[in-house]
Amino acid sequence: MAQGILMITKLARLLFVAPCLAMAVEPAGAAGVQRPNIIVIMSDDMGWSDLGCYGSEIETPNLDVLANGGVRFTQFYNTARCCPTRASLLTGLYPHQAGIGHMMNDRGLEGYRGDLNRRSVTIAEVLKTAGYRTYMAGKWHVTPKINPSGESEKHNWPRQRGFDRFYGTIHGAGSFYDPNSLVRDNTLISPYADAEYKPREFFYTDAINDHATRFVSDHARDHRGQPFFMYVALTAPHWPMHAKESDIAKYRGKYDGGYDAIRANRVAKMKQLGLIEPRWQVAPQAGGAWSEVQNREFEIRCMEVFAAMIDCLDQGIGRLVAELKRTGQFENTLILFLQDNGGCAETMGRRGEFTPRADRPSLPPLAADYLQPDMIPKQTRDGYPMRQGYGVLPGPADTYIGYGEAWANVSNTPFREYKHWVHEGGISTPLIAHWPAGIPASRRSALEPQPGHLIDVMATCVDLAAATYPGEKDGEAIHPLEGVSLRPAFAGRPLGRKEPIFFEHEGNRAVRDGQWKLVAKGPGGAWELYNMTADRTEMKNLAGQQPERLRRMVAQWEEWARRAKVLPWIWQPAYGETASNAPKEKGKGRKRAEE
Repeated sequence: MAQGILMITKLARLLFVAPCLAMAVEPAGAAGVQRPNIIVIMSDDMGWSDLGCYGSEIETPNLDVLANGGVRFTQFYNTARCCPTRASLLTGLYPHQAGIGHMMNDRGLEGYRGDLNRRSVTIAEVLKTAGYRTYMAGKWHVTPKINPSGESEKHNWPRQRGFDRFYGTIHGAGSFYDPNSLVRDNTLISPYADAEYKPREFFYTDAINDHATRFVSDHARDHRGQPFFMYVALTAPHWPMHAKESDIAKYRGKYDGGYDAIRANRVAKMKQLGLIEPRWQVAPQAGGAWSEVQNREFEIRCMEVFAAMIDCLDQGIGRLVAELKRTGQFENTLILFLQDNGGCAETMGRRGEFTPRADRPSLPPLAADYLQPDMIPKQTRDGYPMRQGYGVLPGPADTYIGYGEAWANVSNTPFREYKHWVHEGGISTPLIAHWPAGIPASRRSALEPQPGHLIDVMATCVDLAAATYPGEKDGEAIHPLEGVSLRPAFAGRPLGRKEPIFFEHEGNRAVRDGQWKLVAKGPGGAWELYNMTADRTEMKNLAGQQPERLRRMVAQWEEWARRAKVLPWIWQPAYGETASNAPKEKGKGRKRAEE
């Protein structure tokens, strides 16, 4: 047996020096650890400070336990928006290279086709070639084909991009009680006519976590001899603010003190945890003053429901971890938890007149097998019209509300800006890495300050799986990997990153190079320069004091932007490019809703 393992390890090493490889890594087995199972869990529209182990008052005991038994990265980054983040995480590329520089619409440029391209491969596609089983539960959101007219239009659905099993939604947002584009494997289904999953009450967060747990159980029963990769893409706590009353009840009264009080408590806890430096100036409260709130009951309820959504998410992760333990797969499973962007300041459902709830249903009920076609359903299953408007208390199925800019500012404590922007509030994510068999005991509960990015997740998976990242697939040349493996950081060693980390979304731009960050708002915004060691909250712009560094980093961004298919871009003309269809930015752009 030992000889067989040794031969496999030697063969893996030989494969990694082949000329066609884009990277060379040492398999996990070389360090005395078998190749691990890998689970990547991602939440949706959550701020940097929304987990208990990152400073929040929200109860996340299961994630807190993983953090205390693993490593917490304090400077990990996403791309500031859902679709680009998912494309980047799945492929190990910058999103424009994968064809999704913006959202799910085709702008006619290579970086902005709105559909995962064939010059990229997914983690699932790569790890399958290394003998891994591959599973996914949750939100896909890297193709516009949510209602395909035929099998050919499913070319970018999960099963066609390397996953053996899939349960989730193809689209990016929807009701938690009646999600649109719900799919099992390759078939659109209704949650109310699903013979394979019949909970007492359907709630999408639970459905995602329950299916992830089922995949773990089934894998242990049917494929125990193989490692597995699983991607769990939760939609909580993305709008609409939907939560079960039993979860909301835990947070009644918790937010009565308002925005500033919660932020202050979070800052104090974050300092105690060592997550932020006492010398950093906290970004000011944005989105309005608590003293000026017109309807406090509404504002309080929004945050109560938001907290309940995260609480429910954590409960499901607890069930998943319990199943890993029950089936003897916990010790050698790497769990990565992260978020797709910062807190969301979009005004979804918060404008317009208040709509009271009717005493009784006014519309015909929907059939059990009805396939919900709309992101915002027109009615509930039992016939209540959908309600939006300022003052509509969120939570139930007949409401569709976001929690607003001021609470998003709380979520992103202590940083500036939100989802969409590439200041720290838009791109900073917790990253919890937990792997009992692979992370040294001395590193458990450690804080890891090295900057990292979504592009590093693929590189980490390829490394630990002893997999081969291809130079081509099906006759298409594949972009080389952009990231580095995070495995050295698990042990407290340098990552050895040779290139800066780059960002672009909707004309918002940034470069992170060591302790320095260059950042700009909007296509025409001026570049700002910050020393992240002294000022990670981006309050002291040094652009005027360091002109040479500024010019050098701008040149780095422009060179990357041309190489990574950011340019030519679809925004206002800049850098000598033209874009006749470029949208004008209005104000700060915080009224935009996600597709």
